[in-house]
Amino acid sequence: METSASLLERLKHAPREADWGQLVELYTPLIRVWMRRYSSSQQDADDVVQDVLSVVVRKIPAFERQRTGSFRSWLRSISVNCLRESWRADRFRPSAAGGSDFQQALNQMADPNSQLSQLWNKEHDQHVLQSLLNQVRPSLPEDTWQAFKRVSVDGHTAAQVAEDLGITVNTVYIAKSRVMSRIRELGRGLVD
Repeated sequence: METSASLLERLKHAPREADWGQLVELYTPLIRVWMRRYSSSQQDADDVVQDVLSVVVRKIPAFERQRTGSFRSWLRSISVNCLRESWRADRFRPSAAGGSDFQQALNQMADPNSQLSQLWNKEHDQHVLQSLLNQVRPSLPEDTWQAFKRVSVDGHTAAQVAEDLGITVNTVYIAKSRVMSRIRELGRGLVD
């Protein structure tokens, strides 16, 4: 599966069924996790996930990064609005009794500077990054992946990895650079 920088552009201008499938596959688990935090039932959460994805499908042709901001902020805004709308229509039962706590959580999610929004951004980026790593991994030689992973993910020094793998430090840096370049290419527009 290819998640390229042009995924959002393709979805806006000439979407293919595979592009929609890719977007749904990437974002459904993340949105579901968020909805389950506030839901008293899996069915309620799944209904809101479907609402969010439906709005994304309808509105993505109008999405403009410069005007609306990042895709993750746009997605968070749609999620908050769908959650709020479902709650007001009495189709969503928050897990906590009493609507004021739930309303406060919605207001925090809507505020781009709140801790809850910052948590959304962090979890979004981690989710997308993990997805990108999973996509890149099968296309790489094992030594390139190990050099990248051990330096970039595990936090080892390039010298330590080079010694362990029996390669030069320069080879470690080249591996890291190649993988990072591929991840940036695949994630452009999805992670800010």
